[in-house]
Amino acid sequence: MNRQLMKTHIPKSQENWQIIENLLKTFAIQPFQNDGEHHFSIKEIKLESQMPSLFDEEVIISLSDSDPDVTQMQNSFITLEFKMNLQFNNKFDQFTESYKVDTFIFVELKNSAELNKQYVLYHRGKTIDGSLQNDATTESFIYNTIKPKSEKNNNRFVHSLYENVRKDDISCCGRYLSIKEISEVLAPQTSSPYAMPVGFTVSIPLDDLLIFSAFSEQPNSLFGDLKIKFKINPSTFVFCQVDPVM
Repeated sequence: MNRQLMKTHIPKSQENWQIIENLLKTFAIQPFQNDGEHHFSIKEIKLESQMPSLFDEEVIISLSDSDPDVTQMQNSFITLEFKMNLQFNNKFDQFTESYKVDTFIFVELKNSAELNKQYVLYHRGKTIDGSLQNDATTESFIYNTIKPKSEKNNNRFVHSLYENVRKDDISCCGRYLSIKEISEVLAPQTSSPYAMPVGFTVSIPLDDLLIFSAFSEQPNSLFGDLKIKFKINPSTFVFCQVDPVM
C-alpha cells in the first residue's frame, strides 16, 4: 500500500515570524507565581530627623530597611503631618451667615511632591553624584503635569484636581475650611494679619519624584542603605474657593 506524505507549506515570512516569536519567548520574563513561601509586608520607617521640625529645617529619612529582602520603591511613600498658620487680611464680616456656612475654601498642594524644595540622596553614607536637586518644586510640577489623570485619581492625599476638589475626593491633598469656621476663629483677634492654625496630611509617593520615576525595586542586601534629605517649600501652597453646597 502506497502512503502519500502530506506536507504543509508555510510561507517564508511566516516561518521567520515564528522563529522570532519563539526567540522572544525564551527571553521573556514570566510572571512570578507565589507558591505560598513568598510574602510582602508594609513597614513604617521613622524619620531620622528630630520631629517636629520647622519648614526651613532639613528632614532625613531612610528609604530602605534591612528586614525585607527587597524594598518596592514604586509602592513606597512619605507621609507628613502638617501644622501651620494661615494668615488672612479680613474676618469675612461682610458675608451673610448663610453664605459663610455653605461656602468653603480649599487650602491645597496641586501635587504633594511639589512640597520638596530641594533634595539629595545618600548611599551608604555618601552623596550620590548627580542626585542634588535645588529646585525640586519646579521639577515636580513639570513632571506631574505630563502624568495622566488616571494615575492622579488613585492615591490618597497626593493630587488636587479641581473636579475632584468639588467632589470632596480623597485623592485631594489639602484641607477644606468653611468661611464660618474661619470667621469664628478670627473673630477675637484684633490685629491684621489674622492667623488660623490648621493641620492636614500629605502623602508623597516616591515615584512622583523624577529621580525615582524609573526606580522599581531595591535589593536591600545588595545595594545597602539609601537615604533622602529634603527641605519643605512653604510657598507651594495654594487655595481655591469651592462652589457653595446646594
